[in-house]
Amino acid sequence: MTNAFVNTKDGVGIFFKDWGPKDAQPIMFHHGWPLSSDDWDAQMLFFVSKGYRVVAHDRRGHGRSSQVSDGHDMDHYAADAAAVAEHLDLRNAVHIGHSTGGGEVARYVAKYGQPQGRVAKAILVSAVPPLMVKTAANPDGTPIEVFDGFRAALAANRAQFFLDVASGPFYGFNREGAKVSQGVIDNWWRQGMMGSAKAHYDGIKAFSETDQTEDLKAITVPMLVTQGDDDQIVPYKDAVELQAKLLKNSTLKIYKGFPHGMLTTHADIINPDLLAFVKG
Repeated sequence: MTNAFVNTKDGVGIFFKDWGPKDAQPIMFHHGWPLSSDDWDAQMLFFVSKGYRVVAHDRRGHGRSSQVSDGHDMDHYAADAAAVAEHLDLRNAVHIGHSTGGGEVARYVAKYGQPQGRVAKAILVSAVPPLMVKTAANPDGTPIEVFDGFRAALAANRAQFFLDVASGPFYGFNREGAKVSQGVIDNWWRQGMMGSAKAHYDGIKAFSETDQTEDLKAITVPMLVTQGDDDQIVPYKDAVELQAKLLKNSTLKIYKGFPHGMLTTHADIINPDLLAFVKG
């Protein structure tokens, strides 16, 4: 079974890929907003070539998973990931999450993976926890008006909004001297447009307003937290630096000048670092 669907308790079909030897250590990948498991191509090919079992799913409403109306929140995201992990009976697994997927990993590990004894380690890459939005308790966060702007742009012209994000801040292609890849831009747009506008609209609240301080505090397995210091989507001082403080057992790695989408633009540098942590 190379790819298939699992049905969640609330009847949502979650698409997943499962490559490599079934008796090898599993690595499960959790993608960012508004993408799909295809965003992990560079990592899945790399790790399967190293002998690992690699698994990735499309979040509900994203990619090839069911375009349901409801449940576009971190609790359902984590429960859906758990449904895949339990269906495949993944044990001694490493969970790697990018951006919104990092929030999904934190909630999954704290609520399901760790209590069930399924998780060996986890990695957060350019991830949204502990909390993106600015509040009285999180004064360095991003103002809610920014996320309201995302919602307005998505509702007005989702196709153009996604093109603007991919060709601009996501990969740092708006920086002087950046090596721009049209294929990467087109692939981001393709993944985004496969998903549901409703899931993407609701997902903005999920990734920006979910306080995951307690999730991070509850995690005891070894964690690698990593981000580029030129991340224009998730400001690193309010993300990776706070993650490292809140986690009990973390390794912090900041890449100078790397963008939010560094897993794609700098896979040649990051993949060996991820492997070193997984093996270490």
